Amino acid sequence: MKLKLFCLTAVLPLMFHTQTASYDSLSVNTLIRDTITEKGSSSIDEVVISGTMKAVKRLESPIPVEVYSPAFFRKNPTPNIFDALQNVNGVRPQLNCNICSTGDIHINGLEGPYTMVLIDGMPMVSSLGTVYGLTGIPNSLVERIEIVKGPASSLYGSEAVGGIINIITKKAGNAPAFSADVMSTTWAENNIDLGFQIKARPGTTLLTGINYYSYKEVSDMNSDRFTDVPLQKRISVFQKWNFRRPENKLFSMAARYMYEDRWGGDVRWNRSYRGGNEIYGESIYTQRAELFGAYQLPVRESMNLAFSFVNHDQDSRYGTLSYIANQKVVFGQLTWDRRLGKHDLLTGAAVRYTYYDDNTPATVNHSNNNQPEKVLLPGIFVQDEIKLNDKHSVLGGLRFDYNQSHSSIFMPRFAYKWAPNDENILRFNAGTGFRVVNLFTEDHAALTGSRDILILNGLKPEKSYNANLNFTKKFYSESGTFLGMEATAFYTYFTNRIVPDYETDANKIIYDNLDGHAVSRGLSLNADLNHHSGVKFILGATLMENTLSEFGMRSHQLLTENFTGTWAISYKIRRARLTLDYTGNVYSPMRLPLLGDLDPRKPTSPWWSIQNIQLSYDGLKNWEIYGGVKNLLNWTPNRGNPFLIARSHDPFDQNVVFDPLGQAVATPENPYALTFDPTYVYAPNQGIRGFLGIRFKLD
Repeated sequence: MKLKLFCLTAVLPLMFHTQTASYDSLSVNTLIRDTITEKGSSSIDEVVISGTMKAVKRLESPIPVEVYSPAFFRKNPTPNIFDALQNVNGVRPQLNCNICSTGDIHINGLEGPYTMVLIDGMPMVSSLGTVYGLTGIPNSLVERIEIVKGPASSLYGSEAVGGIINIITKKAGNAPAFSADVMSTTWAENNIDLGFQIKARPGTTLLTGINYYSYKEVSDMNSDRFTDVPLQKRISVFQKWNFRRPENKLFSMAARYMYEDRWGGDVRWNRSYRGGNEIYGESIYTQRAELFGAYQLPVRESMNLAFSFVNHDQDSRYGTLSYIANQKVVFGQLTWDRRLGKHDLLTGAAVRYTYYDDNTPATVNHSNNNQPEKVLLPGIFVQDEIKLNDKHSVLGGLRFDYNQSHSSIFMPRFAYKWAPNDENILRFNAGTGFRVVNLFTEDHAALTGSRDILILNGLKPEKSYNANLNFTKKFYSESGTFLGMEATAFYTYFTNRIVPDYETDANKIIYDNLDGHAVSRGLSLNADLNHHSGVKFILGATLMENTLSEFGMRSHQLLTENFTGTWAISYKIRRARLTLDYTGNVYSPMRLPLLGDLDPRKPTSPWWSIQNIQLSYDGLKNWEIYGGVKNLLNWTPNRGNPFLIARSHDPFDQNVVFDPLGQAVATPENPYALTFDPTYVYAPNQGIRGFLGIRFKLD
């Protein structure tokens, strides 16, 4: 099987063979409280849902869950969720293309397909949405983000191998009457977030959020005649309804519509060149509609029905290659929650229907006729959390999914928690994972310019065995200082791992199941210091190793660092009502994809860091003014490289000479024997820039 790709991140669907809990997570927000000790230090006893699919205090959950509030992300304001996650320890937004800036989210070095992204517990961001949908989620609608690192397949299905990111949206009753956040940068980026809530009628509250983002200045700082950052225009409208019912039973619905127009490529490009072979450009039109909700059944038992519908339309041109696709996903799930003595039971049944069609060979049958892909995936699961005593608890879970291509899928899970007191908590988790792979919407290797894609054999689904050990420690001082520390050791063993081979043939990407195994392992450390003087430190570091073993040889995974560190340092000058935030990250070298032995670009990245500083003032009633500098070090990946995009002057390979085997031949015009390729990317290509913003809130 061969398919010509031009930086095509969205050619075929990643069918998320998963089912997830659905709920109005914010119905439990009244349980979330910030407790301030008499000494002035703060600690948070959050209620979390992502670990066990039910509302529990974070300290009591047998599954470690990290919680990030909008206040954390405001330390480094960004226009979307994708960029906001750059300061979360062990989580890295990975750009996959120098032209259209597609990306995915890595957790502990595992690529995006191993990270499940949920909205209010439902699989709203998958397949086509994974490619461009992450940048379309505005920060204005986020109440908090819950992150689970490690196995979660027994609850969340066959894709939750490396972890989950659950974006919890605001509840209408908890939002201000009106809010606005407007920010601009010296790169002419403009972002507007608006939100307001009204009571439509007694017992019904309506929350509306509107986000508009625009970047329309052509920038070519590295002088390769290609845009450094794609031009974008995006609007997203979100609306959520909360209905009051007898006995406070839950009923909420939400809908979102997003439209985005982006293009990148030759700086001379305009729409008249779309799809042509004269001036190269990548132009993507995306329309996305979502509807989701949760309804608690009017019965004595605690039973909840969750539902969602997603329609994603994409019209793209990658040079001369046209990609037009539609995906529809219908999801429904019924859960039953019951306590029986020391047992806290959760059972559920779920079904997911996925429809996918495009204009590529992905949806062509053996008779060469178009045949959209239709997948019906039912599943059932059970979970039992047993509280042995005040200090010890265990959790067991089992999920069964039936996939029409791979038959039965069983995914067990086990967790143990020991908490001698609230200041010391030990958690152990283990489970299995299962992943059905579709290469072209999930793997950075499929974004490789003009390479051919070659699949040697029928690809088998990947399997994984996961375990992690987590320890949390808290310290309180008499002066009011609080220190929280958390350490996690993680290990994942893969069989049937699907790995792209860049190096056998510089003009191909060869896919096959690994004839061996892959391992992801490491240690993660987090520290949170709240000093009574007004200084706050949030520090994180992750040391990891991701290796592939085949035929007795072991190698490191492409585009995966061995060390990452993050920090957010804040100092509040209370009398002046000023807050200073210094945020950043640092990454160790990673192996990069080259086109051959003659490729003059560096085979590994250097140590690199993105750092930001912000000053905010909240001394005016209902108003906050903030501003600062992003990327203080002006770091871009072109440092020390002759170029980033190979042969940007010849994107259609018109002047490349090939031998009879299809290999590029070195010539005086092409001394490095290269073809057009934009996938040599590991860091944002946007340099230093200032920003200024203003927030307004009316309660």
